[in-house]
Amino acid sequence: MSRRPAFPALPGELVLEEAAGARQRCGEGEGSVPGTLLCTNRRVAFLPAQAPGSRAFLHSEYDVALPCIRKLVAASSFAKPKVLTAASTLKFIPEELAVFCRDFRLLRFYFHENGLAPQAFRVANAIAQAREAAAWLGDTGEGHDGWSCPAETALEDEDEDEDEDEEEEEEEEGSAATLLFENLRDWEKELKRLGAAGWRVSAINERFDMAPSLPRYLWVPSALLDHDLKRIFAHFEERRVPRLCWHHPGGSDLLRAASFHAASEPGSEDVRCLEALLLGGRGPCVLADAAELPTLADIQLAHLKLRALCLPGAAAEEKWLSALEGTRWLDHVRTCLRKAVEVASLLAGRRCSVLLQEPSDRDLNCLLASLVQLLGDPHARTLPGFQSLVQREWVAAGHPFPRRLGLLHRDSPREEAPVFLLFLDCTWQLVRQFPAAFGFTEAYLLALHDSSFAPYFSTFLFSCQRQRGRGSPHRFRSQTYTPVNGWRDPPRGVPRAGRTGSAACGLPAVWDWGLRYSRQQRARFRNPAGAAGTPGHPDTADPQSPGRPADTWPAPGNVFTLTKGTLSPQPFPWRSGRPPPRLSRWAPSLESLSDRGGNSGGNRPPVPPPGLLLPCAAGPSVRLWRRCYLRGLPEAQRGRFAPSPAGLAEELTLLQDRLSAWQAAARPRTEAAGSPFAPSR
Repeated sequence: MSRRPAFPALPGELVLEEAAGARQRCGEGEGSVPGTLLCTNRRVAFLPAQAPGSRAFLHSEYDVALPCIRKLVAASSFAKPKVLTAASTLKFIPEELAVFCRDFRLLRFYFHENGLAPQAFRVANAIAQAREAAAWLGDTGEGHDGWSCPAETALEDEDEDEDEDEEEEEEEEGSAATLLFENLRDWEKELKRLGAAGWRVSAINERFDMAPSLPRYLWVPSALLDHDLKRIFAHFEERRVPRLCWHHPGGSDLLRAASFHAASEPGSEDVRCLEALLLGGRGPCVLADAAELPTLADIQLAHLKLRALCLPGAAAEEKWLSALEGTRWLDHVRTCLRKAVEVASLLAGRRCSVLLQEPSDRDLNCLLASLVQLLGDPHARTLPGFQSLVQREWVAAGHPFPRRLGLLHRDSPREEAPVFLLFLDCTWQLVRQFPAAFGFTEAYLLALHDSSFAPYFSTFLFSCQRQRGRGSPHRFRSQTYTPVNGWRDPPRGVPRAGRTGSAACGLPAVWDWGLRYSRQQRARFRNPAGAAGTPGHPDTADPQSPGRPADTWPAPGNVFTLTKGTLSPQPFPWRSGRPPPRLSRWAPSLESLSDRGGNSGGNRPPVPPPGLLLPCAAGPSVRLWRRCYLRGLPEAQRGRFAPSPAGLAEELTLLQDRLSAWQAAARPRTEAAGSPFAPSR
């Protein structure tokens, strides 16, 4: 028997069982690939007989993390297919093993040769047992994620060659420019890019003693001292106070916070500090509540229905579209896009402060704040800008990835709701409608979608910065990851992680794409025809010029609520007994803003302000992300990526060069034919 290729194991990873000579099905009509199927305590991996020339620890086409496995089915020509669990007993030798993944992938492995019978039986049972053991990986809230790298585990030392090969010296697809927002420098750098002169970086939560789920650093008004800011924390759920998310160059500010604490009774000094934070002379404050967006239960139910629909034979072909609408997943995408357009139009149209409010400020606020910035900030539409956006509004802001993705908490199914996947779907809708406005492609979004289910990265493994810092304190004493040297023992007394990894947990960030994707795959991530974005903030044109004069906007100090595209007066939530303010002669509404920028659904599309994207959220314009959700269907297994824009651009350049060469070669013959001294034929 030929020896299998070397298996690049992760730290602490052990091979439990293997079946050499297995074959993985590539797709309908594309045959299969021979290789070795392995079950480890971390993942199910397939090593092709002709392993790709890559030093990556992970290969996106051939492995799946154990928590990502949703269902395991063994089949034989002599027995009915059986769903395997840790408690089940397999009474036949499997000829085929189907792995249904949470990321909509369907992996099929075949065991044709008779000599594979014992191996097939053992590896099938091993996967079922390992999946059950990995279904509960500990409580990240207590600092144990179950994927820790034991201190005594170490990879064999390799030659410490400082010379990088051609692949390593290439920057990891924007990771060098990605801000992780784990240190003060990143927050100050981004605030300077936004040009928010009236704001500063506060280190009031540096020890996480004010709000455990908030990041270490917050953007707050320059005129508000930390001593005064401390008064505000107790009046918001989970102590998640309002703070700046994004500053529009026209003067508008986007803030986010949790709901006001129902039992709080702020004093006069607390009210003064709160109004200085929300109002501060920057114009009126508009409260945009997340009540119009789908709930976590709605998102989870729609995702479950969508996943069931995208399996083979789930619905008849003539009823498939109606069943798709019945999942309501596309309805949720439309709702999120409409709300983002309303907020982005308001920020671009008038000078004001928009406060996004959600009871926890950790789910839908992440989605809405990110979409608004994608619509209004060209820098966020570049690859490094988008990665920095995810780091700031999701990772640093405390989105509970382990609970919402359902990977680490088997005993808490009610907390599962793929809000981040809904955001990626909304982003794909924008990329599809405005392909030239984005510096990344569908292939990149698909890679990020799949990577969110792989617990090998610090990005999606923790629920907040505090947990990430306390996750596994022994990890950095053991090994760290760097893009050049991979997993290594750090120098004595220097507990550092990789360039885009977390210094506390020692694991790489998901943005180190070289771990999981080859150079050819990463080339598909960038859109060479897309806008490169601006190093600074969005277009600085006066946002008030297309509409009414600025003096028609109500005076600073008023509070409004944004509900279904309408601005309504709102009494100050933090003041009891105060009547709502009277509107001026012209009440601002999203209808007037839609004439300049919002999408009112009319026949003639509006002209948006410069730098603002206004997607159409009507029924036919929001489509199913086929390359993501239909990968479980056999006919949809022909390639995981869309046609590469980089490849198309390279082919176009080649054709232009050939055309230029042909024209240059044909020009002398043409001139010679037209010369009077040319010989006659």
